[in-house]
Amino acid sequence: MGQQSVVSPAEDKAMARAIELAARGLGTTSPNPVVGCVLVDANGVVVGEGFHVYAGGPHAEIVALAQAGERAKGGTAVVTLEPCNHTGKTGPCSEALIRAGVARVVIAVADPNPVAIGGAQRLRAAGVDVIVGVRAVEAEEGNIAWLTSVRRGRPFVIWKSASTLDGRAAAADGTSMWITSEASRMDVHRLRGTVDAVMVGIGTILADDPRLTTRDLRTGSLAIRQPLRVVIDSDGRTPNEARVRDGAAPTLVATTADFGKAGDGRVDLRKVLAELHQRGVRSVLLEGGPKLAGAFLAAGLVDRIVYYIAPKLLGDGPAALVGAGVTTITEAIDLELMDVDRIGPDLRLTAKLRAADARAKLPTAGN
Repeated sequence: MGQQSVVSPAEDKAMARAIELAARGLGTTSPNPVVGCVLVDANGVVVGEGFHVYAGGPHAEIVALAQAGERAKGGTAVVTLEPCNHTGKTGPCSEALIRAGVARVVIAVADPNPVAIGGAQRLRAAGVDVIVGVRAVEAEEGNIAWLTSVRRGRPFVIWKSASTLDGRAAAADGTSMWITSEASRMDVHRLRGTVDAVMVGIGTILADDPRLTTRDLRTGSLAIRQPLRVVIDSDGRTPNEARVRDGAAPTLVATTADFGKAGDGRVDLRKVLAELHQRGVRSVLLEGGPKLAGAFLAAGLVDRIVYYIAPKLLGDGPAALVGAGVTTITEAIDLELMDVDRIGPDLRLTAKLRAADARAKLPTAGN
């Protein structure tokens, strides 16, 4: 895709801004990527900005070009993802940039989508100077769910969990409301608003009867956009009166009858993820329970972990994670800690699995 050459301070600053803009589309663009674009003129002055707001809507480059008008001619388009080169619900952005007379395009990440690739090549063929790889690490992180789904053919999976400081997900009598603070619970609803699906196992449904919607905890009002609710339920035990069937959001109950059996006779998780990918789901928030999380981890199907720790001790009670396939310390799943934040009185740890910890075990559904 070409070597990265020198970019001006104005272009580098514009890319940082474009990455910020792209993040505004999280939760609304799926199955499309989040993309930001900033147009600067020959003097480095910003003349247009845009980001992809929703699937089927104008792409970031088109929004920025419309804002810039004639000032785009001879300028530079700074964009977080390689401009598309195909006609879908909108026309190819590469052609739009050429028609606008843009002289240079600075790209963070090359597009891995085989349907849309070729934008940089088309731009170069038209005499446009193209640079690829500027702030690529930052841009990849901001678009990690979509990039992962395109590269792997399955949704990006975030395991969200919460426990006491001693790793208990509930007390000995089974009570778990509330381990974490209201601030952490509000943060989880914010996180739900950025994904396409929320997943739990039948054990969580039977124990807690969660609604799994995204809402404002202060007012109780539902968010406009709701993620798909997915229940991994091998034997189809989800009650008709369960709150996940309340119609407030779409729901998929995944049974062995629909998705087949894995090695232990439970739902084949890879087939569930493949079906979700076909439905346009690019990110999944795995919320419970501990056996289902263990099955995903054992199968190497977790991409990120968001873990809330409450400053409490229980001493006894269910663990937050069960059956991850670890029997000795040398098999421990090695994590790379990415971020630690204080959310109210709690801690929120964000981590990813180290690349060396790739797992090839067969998937099993833990609930």
